[in-house]
Amino acid sequence: MREPRFFVVGGAGFIGSHLIDSLLNDGWRVTAIDNFDSFYDRTIKEENIRSHRQHANYRLVEADICDQAALDSLADRYDVIAHLAARTGGRRSIVDPAGYPAVNVTGTQWMLELARRLQVPQFLFASSGSVYGLNRRVPWSEDDNVLHPISPYASTKVSGELLGHAYSHLYGIRFIALRLFSVYGPRQRPDQAINAFARKILAGEPITMFGDGTARRDYAYIDDIVSGMKAAMEYTRTPYEVINLGSGRATSLQHVIDTLQQALDVRAVTNHVASHQGDLPQTWANVDKAAALLNYRPSMPFDRGIAMFVDWMPHRTSCTT
Repeated sequence: MREPRFFVVGGAGFIGSHLIDSLLNDGWRVTAIDNFDSFYDRTIKEENIRSHRQHANYRLVEADICDQAALDSLADRYDVIAHLAARTGGRRSIVDPAGYPAVNVTGTQWMLELARRLQVPQFLFASSGSVYGLNRRVPWSEDDNVLHPISPYASTKVSGELLGHAYSHLYGIRFIALRLFSVYGPRQRPDQAINAFARKILAGEPITMFGDGTARRDYAYIDDIVSGMKAAMEYTRTPYEVINLGSGRATSLQHVIDTLQQALDVRAVTNHVASHQGDLPQTWANVDKAAALLNYRPSMPFDRGIAMFVDWMPHRTSCTT
């Protein structure tokens, strides 16, 4: 019997590397593709996958997802593709609005073409809770069709979901769009808030706080997200779904800083500035659909997740944003 095979796009990143940890542990053969984008230090991603490189069931393809020649060279049969690669960040997308569709939309199209060519039956797409934008009805539910994205990044994620629907309809690829919220935990990217804040607190540097600290985010711990993704790869009831993966609760920015101060035992210095044009006042996932379809039960308390992140931090205190 052939071993199950998984293709992870963006496999050297924060979420992708955690997913691969779990897949390898379960006995899957995993092919990962990553271009080691220069947005942050390559050594961070190299450390993420150091143990993978020693595993007999792991293969790394270093290539860009828009490199057609590299994709054409792939000929293995895969049971699932998890497309986690993207240019991220609402603020950065406002500065570089043209660069985001080139990767997030065109790149997704090439991944779907790869799935069609290789006849991959299951496709997981990392969408984003930012697609809800200024939708004021919270917590946000998948059956609320009123999406108000306020950044080019968020709009590219909406486009990816729609491309997936087209390919599901035309070619029979089961497409599951997972709207991820603010994922945190060990290996979190250095630009993401919890990691950036923690390092600034330790260094005695001021944290730039956009707004008055009342902005709220749905912070989901990485282990809960990986659990939801693995359940989604087994889902077969319908050909297309959009599913929220978050914690199901909203936490204020001030509470994040307070929790980090307590875990680090260092007082933070904050510098308040006006809210940024691309910032959302709140994000909050309704996870009832994930519970019903995937038996998704996020269980990590926020303070415990922060403590686990802080326990990991000494390995990266030398890294800068």
